[in-house]
Amino acid sequence: MSGPQRIAMVAGEASGDLLASHLIAALKVQLPEARFVGIGGPKMQAAGLDPWWPAEKLAVRGYAEVLRHYREISGIRRALLKRLLAERPDAFIGIDAPDFNLWLEGRLKAAGIPAIHFVSPSVWAWRAGRIRNIVRSVNQLLCLFPFEPPLYEKYGLPAYFVGHPLADMIPLEPDQQAARERLNLDPDGLVFALLPGSRQSELQYMAATFIATAQVLASRYPQARFLVPLVTRETRKQFEQALWDAGAQELPLRLLFGHAHDAMAAADAVLVASGTATLEAALFKKPMVITYKMSPWSWRLMRRMARQPWVGLPNILAGRFLVPELLQEQATAANLAQALGNLVADPVLPGRLRLAFTEMHLTLRQNTAAKAAAAIMPLLQTAA
Repeated sequence: MSGPQRIAMVAGEASGDLLASHLIAALKVQLPEARFVGIGGPKMQAAGLDPWWPAEKLAVRGYAEVLRHYREISGIRRALLKRLLAERPDAFIGIDAPDFNLWLEGRLKAAGIPAIHFVSPSVWAWRAGRIRNIVRSVNQLLCLFPFEPPLYEKYGLPAYFVGHPLADMIPLEPDQQAARERLNLDPDGLVFALLPGSRQSELQYMAATFIATAQVLASRYPQARFLVPLVTRETRKQFEQALWDAGAQELPLRLLFGHAHDAMAAADAVLVASGTATLEAALFKKPMVITYKMSPWSWRLMRRMARQPWVGLPNILAGRFLVPELLQEQATAANLAQALGNLVADPVLPGRLRLAFTEMHLTLRQNTAAKAAAAIMPLLQTAA
């Protein structure tokens, strides 16, 4: 290769910022003189990205917020495309954020700039029609799960399983006692972790149900303690209001600012809203109940577009109902408390789940950043 490589990247959220920062570090091992430009957060910038725009400009969630910021986001994307076409980097890597990045990648690919997308959109869960758009838009796809590359094989798109970064970060044998010491919990007490979601829109539908479930469990297990990690001041305030509305201020419940991994490691069982947190709970080898609620209209729409019977990543990876899923109308406090009680009362089930989750963990633990860099290198060499 002649001359230093120039690699453009875009990540819009904290998870993408972390993923991309590790990828930059891995690529620098192969290409120590490479220059990285684009849109990224503090971790990408610390790893060496020259930011043209801050990632916060793209980190908006929910339809209403996206609509409010659409003009600004659309303007950034057009300006970014114009600059990339003028400067012609050796490759572009879009980190997740498919609604933003696939549009960009399709136009760069058409202009002869190799376009790589890191993290397959959830075509295996819903909106399967997106597969053709992805195939048209990118030269290469890097996938977090082993069942994803076969979805693209018949379309001829080079898609590579590179593992999941959480499987690299979370220890194979989490230390429950150490986590309880950090949180100043009884080493032998009964602990439930409650993860109602990271977004305000999720807490709108989930907070009251999670609190009511804790009330039922507290009446059955007076010695139980409850941990609720929340990621923002807004969601913490929202949950506190829900506690007040439920008259549940006396619950033996502790709100944590972050510390979700400590909460899961310390717990005997986890109640978790569907999403990446279900995978984290599995990697911590925890019995769990997966739940979710949304507006009736959104629920009907999602069920029509669903491609498989499971919503939780542990069940999708296992290909069966490994852990209970109680969704929408089924997600009542009585049902959820009964399911969680069944988990902690069964002397055999936690061991079986631990074995299944350990096998899952080993499958996903691939040294993701290094494997992703190795997949990208031939494309970079061809471009050079």
